[in-house]
Amino acid sequence: MAEQPDQFNTDMTDDWGAAMAEQQTATRGASAAIANAAEARPASIFEKLIPGTGSPGATQDIDLILDIPVQLTVELGRTKIPIRQILQLAQGSVVELDGLAGEPMDVLVNGCLIAQGEVVVVNEKFGVRLTDIITPSERIRKLNR
Repeated sequence: MAEQPDQFNTDMTDDWGAAMAEQQTATRGASAAIANAAEARPASIFEKLIPGTGSPGATQDIDLILDIPVQLTVELGRTKIPIRQILQLAQGSVVELDGLAGEPMDVLVNGCLIAQGEVVVVNEKFGVRLTDIITPSERIRKLNR
């Protein structure tokens, strides 16, 4: 992934920290409200959770973003080389990358690591078999680096 300026990483860390603190405060407040409830009601009065009977807006909300294009990148590795060496490249030149042979490739969406995978060939076309999905907590941890 591209290196982000320290300012960006610091801002993202502060934003995530503030969001996590706000969520914890809200969760504590909800727990206290539940604990202080005057009357407990039997579960039978709540609606049955049946697929498709939820709020109609929930399905429509996700439909709004399903067609938004994103950039998917599969990265074999990276390297830094001076412009002088780039200008000397020709057909057949080999550029050494920091990735090792057999190592999983990074799958990025809009520059954000979301998974790792391995190369596969299907009907003479290259593809990527996802072997590991990056969890949201792992993504946040990588932002802090």
